[in-house]
Amino acid sequence: MKLAPHLHRLGNDIVASYLIDAPEGVTLIDAGMPGHWKDLQEEMASIGRPLSDIKGLILTHGDSDHIGFAERLRSEHGVAVFVHAADAERARTGEKPKTPMGPSKLGPMLGFMAYGIRKKALRPIYVKEVSEVTDGDVLDLPGAPVIVGMPGHSPGSIAVHVPMVDAVFVGDALTTRHVLTGTQRPQPAPFTDDPDGADDSLDRIAGLPASWVLPGHGAPWHGSPAEIVGAVRSA
Repeated sequence: MKLAPHLHRLGNDIVASYLIDAPEGVTLIDAGMPGHWKDLQEEMASIGRPLSDIKGLILTHGDSDHIGFAERLRSEHGVAVFVHAADAERARTGEKPKTPMGPSKLGPMLGFMAYGIRKKALRPIYVKEVSEVTDGDVLDLPGAPVIVGMPGHSPGSIAVHVPMVDAVFVGDALTTRHVLTGTQRPQPAPFTDDPDGADDSLDRIAGLPASWVLPGHGAPWHGSPAEIVGAVRSA
């Protein structure tokens, strides 16, 4: 799905990842669930580019609904997978602390589970090799993505600022659709390791210049980071 020039979304409001289509190649942000491999192939075909044009995949964190097709892309096509050093082990093994589930409603929760079954999420495929990044890195990838540390949802959660597409990709640093309640508005994401830390980290993106804020779950936010941070805190 094309959001703006050079900017595309894979998946939907339940689980989303993103594609930056630059003249020099393609950068992906997150990899959804394993079954989103087909979505990736279809989106690449729609813009007339082969998978060999993908130069790198950046994970906003290491959770299973974000690493989806990452290992397949790495092992079959040689694409480097980037993740913050503090989440590298999570992406490689799935090891993570148990966090309280928080509020939920039966319908949305079952819908999320059913979507996960359709997208082959019951058996996550972990990433055997990753390239570690840290706060402030500017990666040598199409769009020159800038890494912004956002610890809280996980220790290695990041946002990715790409001025070329006027966007900040935030993973689960915030959400616009709560996968367990179905509530659709800017709000904190569920399954967050450190809620207070996640709230503090919102200050890291509030001042960034962008007109898109793109979460891993929920509708794209077409507005400034400052506006969505204010909305999350109001929630």
